[in-house]
Amino acid sequence: MNIEPAERIRKVETYYFSGKLEEIKQLTSTGHSIINLGIGNPDMAVHEQVLNTLRKSSEQPQSHYYQPYRGTEMLRNAFSDWYQRIYNIELDSENEILPLAGSKEGIMLSMLAFVNAGDTALVPNPGYPAYTAVAKLLGANVLHYNLKAGNGWYPDFSELEHLARKKPKIMWVNYPHMPTGAKASDELFKKLIKFGKQHKVLIAHDNPYSLILNDDPLSILSVPGSKEFCFELNSLSKSHRMQGFRVGMVAGHPQLIKHLLKVKSNYDSGMYLPIQDAANEALKLNGTWYNNTNEVYSKRRKLVFEALDHLNCTYSKNTSGMFVWAKAPDVFPDGYAFVDHLLYELGIFVAPGGIFGSNGNEYVRFSLAAPDEEFVRMLYRIKNLQKIAI
Repeated sequence: MNIEPAERIRKVETYYFSGKLEEIKQLTSTGHSIINLGIGNPDMAVHEQVLNTLRKSSEQPQSHYYQPYRGTEMLRNAFSDWYQRIYNIELDSENEILPLAGSKEGIMLSMLAFVNAGDTALVPNPGYPAYTAVAKLLGANVLHYNLKAGNGWYPDFSELEHLARKKPKIMWVNYPHMPTGAKASDELFKKLIKFGKQHKVLIAHDNPYSLILNDDPLSILSVPGSKEFCFELNSLSKSHRMQGFRVGMVAGHPQLIKHLLKVKSNYDSGMYLPIQDAANEALKLNGTWYNNTNEVYSKRRKLVFEALDHLNCTYSKNTSGMFVWAKAPDVFPDGYAFVDHLLYELGIFVAPGGIFGSNGNEYVRFSLAAPDEEFVRMLYRIKNLQKIAI
């Protein structure tokens, strides 16, 4: 084909998992038994009440109509009630909440709304690759700030003060942190808001993991005055296992929400009403739902911990989220080599930490999102060094 692609797509790479998952698919198709613990794709079922609501709503004759760009009033109210119940934060459902087609949409919308080509975005290393990819697609400069094990995977604020000289427009933050699982703290959030106010940097907090294996869910919006320099993304993908539904939200100052809505109204045509109705039902679920989910993840995590001990990996047990972050054994040059060893010797696929940034090169990430029996099989292969021929 003679049509040249836009220059912007030359600045981003094909997502690592797209190629690796195709390789795993080919291995499986040729008879190899691969245990896939690489992807954070919740495997447990959506609540039956949520599915029933989806079914009933889809049968209504007007459900296929275009919906408001701002989402239904019912869904905004549900998000507001949820934030009050989970985080003890009051949000004005009319002006401070905007439902999204997943929080990933929020990353793109916020960059379009607040960052010009040539502006600088502060992005964590390691961190979610979408922050960097979206910034590059929009012609922004990416400036990584370091997260390291020695600092509990928290930002080094002396480094941030130095980076502030570059006049960044936005700073991406994510706690509980993906991929390391480092937990949020009130002190960290206060420091981040102080930094944002002092240097006029918009703090963008991505918060989808706070209800997974976490006894103290926190929101950065709990910091007084945070809404003027901060917004928070959240999602039902992990907390309610509704990743395929694509439902999220952004909360912040009414003026920030107006800017985001201006982009969104030119970006899509509203979310399918039955999905909004289902999300409303999901947000009403009580603590039993979250406890049952975490009980399953906790059992799986214990099996991963046991496997890591046999593999001579180092890791922290004081983490949250649906992943286990571990340092590869010293006999391997980096996490990539360790990933290949596990895949080609034992038929176990995990994610190399390097795909999340150079500070993750020595690490790997185990996902807890796979059926229970896969973790039993994984541990058996590791304990018995049961090799498969690839």
